[in-house]
Parts: sequence; structure tokens; C-alpha cells
Amino acid sequence: MLHSIAVNLKESADFFSDFKLGHAGNLKNFAEEMKKLESKGDTYMHNVITELNQSFITPIEREDILALAISMDDVLDSLEETAAMLEMYSVVEPDEYMLKFVEAICGCAVEIEQSVDLLPTKKLLSIREHVIKIKDYETACDGILRQSIKHLFATEKDPIQLIKTKEIYENLEQVADYCQDVANTLETIIMKNA
Repeated sequence: MLHSIAVNLKESADFFSDFKLGHAGNLKNFAEEMKKLESKGDTYMHNVITELNQSFITPIEREDILALAISMDDVLDSLEETAAMLEMYSVVEPDEYMLKFVEAICGCAVEIEQSVDLLPTKKLLSIREHVIKIKDYETACDGILRQSIKHLFATEKDPIQLIKTKEIYENLEQVADYCQDVANTLETIIMKNA
């Protein structure tokens, strides 16, 4: 079930990254498809909680399973929220900073999926290298946020557009923060079980 959540997260990040907005008409489809992927993630979360309540013995502590599932769900929820924001603000052309954020987030999603795939094999120490990469991507996003906001305030003259764009940047950075939460949860699992 954790694998299903991780795969759905990666597919959602890939869809978010690959979807060509082009014009305002596509934004609605984009936001609706991201909402469907997020709802699918919610179904997986419900299944995890149901199974945890019914299972007597779990391969790792049930609190850790739940924490990992919740942290991955937070990434997807925040990504879907950003898609809704792009539609709400009619952003059809993502700028270079948005693209950099999304590239890093996609990198995190790959590392998260690979980490979760290693859990059943009990190769917990191998997960650590993926955790480090996730944290590197999140650190890169911190830098992108600083650069993007500095550039935005230096170049954008329309205060409304400035507010909208800044909010999108901050939301994308928050997605990366949630990815780091996944990494921290994985580190806790490694520490308890390795």
C-alpha cells in the first residue's frame, strides 16, 4: 500500500511536470486531473488506515507506517493545491524558477518511490542515500526560492502579479519541504529498524 502511494505520488509529479498548459482552457483540465490523482491518493490513505486498524502484526511499527503514508500524502496534497493555484491565477506559462522547482520535486518523487520500494527488502541502510538526495533537492529549492523572489521583486512592476507569483513560488517550496518530511520519516524508520 505504501508502494501504491509512492507510485501515485511519482505519477502525479510527472504529470504536473509534463503537462503543457499552453492556454487557459488547458488549466482547468490540468487542475481537474491533479485533483483526481490527489483523490486517488486519499483512497490509498484510507486503505492504509483501515489495514493498520485490522492488522495485529505489522512489518514496522504502525505509527511509522502511518507517518510515512501521511507525509507522502502531504506532498501530493500540496502539489494539487499548487495546480489549483495555477488555474485560479491563470498561469499558462510557468517561468524558469517554477520549472526548476518542479524538476527538483520530480527528483524527490523518484527518490521517495525508490526508498519505499526498498522497505520490504529490509535494505534500510540503502534507503539513506535516497534520503540524502531528497534533502539535497529540498536545499536546492530553498536556494531557488531566494533567487526567484529576489528576481521577482527586481523585475515585476504589477503588484497583483507579484503577489500571485510569489505565492506560487512559496507553495512549490512547501511541496519540497513536505518531501523533506518524508525523508525525515524514512530516517526515523531506518534508525528504529536497522
